[in-house]
Amino acid sequence: MSELSQNQKDLLFLNQLQDFIDKRKEEMPEGSYTTSLFNKGVRTITQKVGEEAIETVIGAMANDDENFLYEGADLLYHLIVLLTHKGYRIEDLARELQKRHK
Repeated sequence: MSELSQNQKDLLFLNQLQDFIDKRKEEMPEGSYTTSLFNKGVRTITQKVGEEAIETVIGAMANDDENFLYEGADLLYHLIVLLTHKGYRIEDLARELQKRHK
């Protein structure tokens, strides 16, 4: 079996992050930021997604690549939390994108 490329490893990490967030939702450990988001509910989670989206756009518009990537990572994390809260996974978004790619 061939070794995974760095790009494949990076994408596999998204699946691992999804699994980690799923576990947080199941176990709800005290002191976890992710747990606190789940406890606060969909309104707070969606506000965080919106906030991180705006910060990502600001980084892009300012040509601040470091900030753009940092905030983009925050956006993706919070989006995965929102997906999980609503009973979905990041793979559901991937399937939707595949359906659109003709």
